[in-house]
Order: sequence, then C-alpha cells, then structure tokens
Amino acid sequence: MSEVEIVVRLDVMLARRKMRSRELAERIGITEANLSLLKSGKVKGIRFETLAAICAVLDCQPGDLLEAIPRES
Repeated sequence: MSEVEIVVRLDVMLARRKMRSRELAERIGITEANLSLLKSGKVKGIRFETLAAICAVLDCQPGDLLEAIPRES
C-alpha cells in the first residue's frame, strides 16, 4: 500500500469565494489562530462538525478542501 498525505486546500477555496480567513473563522465560530493552523496543515485532525460548517459557509464539499497526494519518499 502506498503512502499518501492529506493536503488542506482551504486557502484555494477561500480565494475562489473571495473570503478572508477572519470572516470564515467568525462565521464558523473558531479562532483565526486555529483556522490558520488548519490552513497550513499543522493539525492532526478536524472535527466533522467544523468541516461541515466550513463546507456550509464556503458552499463546497470536503473533497474541495482536502486532497490525498502520494507521499514523497
């Protein structure tokens, strides 16, 4: 089985929706600092509740925000 890593593409979706991180954080009820950690991929997980809130605000699907790519050896 090949190794993959999950890459967060939240910054891409924010740009497509012409929305700033601050606005998204306010609308989903998390801090900008936590949203920044999520955007940078420096988190070990995300609650489905938070993912659902992001998808609702950005009108997208989880697959628009997360991408599995082969890990470089």
